[in-house]
Amino acid sequence: MYSFMNDYSEGAHPRILQMMMQFNLEQNVGYGEDVHSQRAKECIKKLIKLESADIHFIPGGTQTNLLTISAFLRPHQCVIAAETGHVNVHETGAIEATGHKVVAMPGIDGKLTPAAIEAALKHHTDEHMVQPKMVYISNSTELGTIYSKAELTAISNLCRAKGLLLFLDGARLGSALTCKANDLQLAEIARLVDVFYIGGTKNGALLGEALIICREDLKTDFRFLIKQRG
Repeated sequence: MYSFMNDYSEGAHPRILQMMMQFNLEQNVGYGEDVHSQRAKECIKKLIKLESADIHFIPGGTQTNLLTISAFLRPHQCVIAAETGHVNVHETGAIEATGHKVVAMPGIDGKLTPAAIEAALKHHTDEHMVQPKMVYISNSTELGTIYSKAELTAISNLCRAKGLLLFLDGARLGSALTCKANDLQLAEIARLVDVFYIGGTKNGALLGEALIICREDLKTDFRFLIKQRG
């Protein structure tokens, strides 16, 4: 029987469980500093073709979104997202609980557009309103659509022109990359965004997401922020 309740009802890919059993009694240091985590990071760096990337393993998608957005925004700043975006409708107000507003804009089939981002910027004009500083997109989106290379490039160019951080939620990035209509590669995503993650929870792992920080000035003290958030 196939269940469409979600895409993570089952445990994990059998090969993952096999490796877990193989190394279950091996003693390692914690907090992502074990040899297996380091090897995984090196594999990801090769896939994204960015040796300078900072990679951190986070337990789940909501935690990754909360941690990333709260880390990179100042108290008066907000994040722009599609009105169907996960941070806007499916995370129990996690982002707002940190003091940061989610500015929700209409999307097209779940995808945020440069025009919507421009509209949000035009509406937030002075110190009486929150200041947009980050754009959040998810790929694949909450409606199952995916961004093309041209669409992501257009958003990236706008963000860089306007001084906005671009954060891509990749909880279902594996699904997006294997879609027949996809024309994006991991290395291209790493060049176009400032931070993104590769979801494991919804892609055959027992749990966890690999957060990838591509922009140099965002890397400082991030492990402290991970620990502070629990």
